[in-house]
Amino acid sequence: MSTAVADKTSLPVLPLQNGPKIDYELVLDCVHCGLCTSACPTYVETGNEADSPRGRIYLMRGVIDGKLELDETVKEHLDLCLNCRACETACPSGVQYGKLIEPFRLHMAEKEPGRMVKSLNWVQRQMLFGIFPSRFRTRLALAPVRMMQWTGIDWLMKKTVMKLMLADAIYPETQIATARVLQKNGCEVWIPRNQGCCGALHYHAAMEPQARELAGANCTAFGMTGAEADSVDAIIINAAGCGAMIKDYEHLMHGTPQEEAARKFVAKSKDISEFLMAIGPIAPNHPLPIRATYHDACHLRHAQQVAKPPRQLLEMIPELELVPLPESELCCGAAGSYNLTQPEMAEQLGDRKTANIRATGAKAVFMGNVGCLMQVARHLKKTAPDIWVAHTIDALWASYSGEMPAGLGK
Repeated sequence: MSTAVADKTSLPVLPLQNGPKIDYELVLDCVHCGLCTSACPTYVETGNEADSPRGRIYLMRGVIDGKLELDETVKEHLDLCLNCRACETACPSGVQYGKLIEPFRLHMAEKEPGRMVKSLNWVQRQMLFGIFPSRFRTRLALAPVRMMQWTGIDWLMKKTVMKLMLADAIYPETQIATARVLQKNGCEVWIPRNQGCCGALHYHAAMEPQARELAGANCTAFGMTGAEADSVDAIIINAAGCGAMIKDYEHLMHGTPQEEAARKFVAKSKDISEFLMAIGPIAPNHPLPIRATYHDACHLRHAQQVAKPPRQLLEMIPELELVPLPESELCCGAAGSYNLTQPEMAEQLGDRKTANIRATGAKAVFMGNVGCLMQVARHLKKTAPDIWVAHTIDALWASYSGEMPAGLGK
């Protein structure tokens, strides 16, 4: 969907020949207290220390120090990480885990080209990295899918492309609701036609050059490379994964000619919920008389540290009963392409998340990320298909407009 500054980008990276490009000081920030373990989805599921953030940092440091071989066992534990960054929220020492695992995975990919996507088949690779980064190609590719839906033979769609859909194609109503909510709050909405994929899928697959190319193209598309940068007050994002990636553009583009443009991009980038709460949203007035709960998308809660604004927006809706979700901060298992590369763990986490949702007795669950929406909706369809799964902004627009989903009751 469209639209942090690195703390230590000026420090030297690890001076080891053929080693991962990691600032060793970031490794040393971890004091191994273990407070991160209860926040780590994979550790909660397996109970294996090597599948915890602390354990993985031990493994990375062992490899960096030359005390541990980067063998298949080590790789498997590192690959199982969702990079949800819940450990960063839990850590009292401020460990920047994302700036450890990402370059380390890049190092592994350099040692073994293509390893991050080797579990994907040709079709999945083409969809993730060839079709999805382009809105035009995505819509074109989905034309047969829409035909299958119309003819009733969408069973094939459910087994293939439904796991891989992008925001513009699957949730166009959320895109429209986002623009309408902004307009309702007095904002002029401009959507650059030549904007593209944020680069998150490529970056998390250790395809850094491609991610950097996409980031640079977006800096240009949004006018951050010229004098027109000041004509845009804010760049609004309604997908947590995209937002986290975009807010890391300055780090990604460090040392490139577009680093300054990336800095300007980051400075203007806001999640839709944090932007609305910052300007003071107009109160919605149409009642939404249902019990609902809220799931924290990992890259909104942990990577962007945005937790209160979405809840504050939902609490403004008349007659909406917002109940807490147990383990709300725990990943649902989507994590970009994780449900394709690590399907077993993704399935376990999806089932765990939806069991917690059902336990609340809620008739609706809201969240701020397209990947979470797809994952949660898919799992709830098996056990509680009547629960409304929607973006926070969809709920807000319903209360602004009075356009309520059918069949909802408290």
